[in-house]
Amino acid sequence: MPVYIALLRAVNVGGTGSLPMAELKAICEGLGFSDVKTYIQSGNVLLRSDEAEKVVVERLDDALGKKMGKRPGVMVRSRKELDKIATDAPFPEARPNFLLVYFLPEKAPGDALETMVAPDGEEAKLAGREIYVHYPNGSGRSKLKLPALKPGTSRNLNTVRKLAEMAAALEDGD
Repeated sequence: MPVYIALLRAVNVGGTGSLPMAELKAICEGLGFSDVKTYIQSGNVLLRSDEAEKVVVERLDDALGKKMGKRPGVMVRSRKELDKIATDAPFPEARPNFLLVYFLPEKAPGDALETMVAPDGEEAKLAGREIYVHYPNGSGRSKLKLPALKPGTSRNLNTVRKLAEMAAALEDGD
């Protein structure tokens, strides 16, 4: 049974609202997903399902919308995809916590970076359903403007690597 990594948008960071990870785990188990594991309090959950990725996204986003009053947005990736995202990260000089991966619900258009305003020297790279952004001064005070990021959710490279490691352990434990 495939392992999926679900990344929730706008949860516990001033967005849609607060959702304790124990509740997220219970919601996932209630939907019939197995081997559910959460990671840190920012909406990361690993799970197993025989269903297709799009079905997992729809069912989880719908259940969370009922719980929270609004669908937060859920991005799902497979273990292999997450491994590739971590391995292919550009900007090798960037500190991992200053390199954010924005996970998008669908592939960004090829011209997505053309409207970018990067006053602090931020750099970005498109990669399918992800956009990598290097924040040389950190993302906290950045004035970066990049509309293509809006529908997505971000995780720093350290978190992406940890989620990939957890997914590998879960999948390899078969």
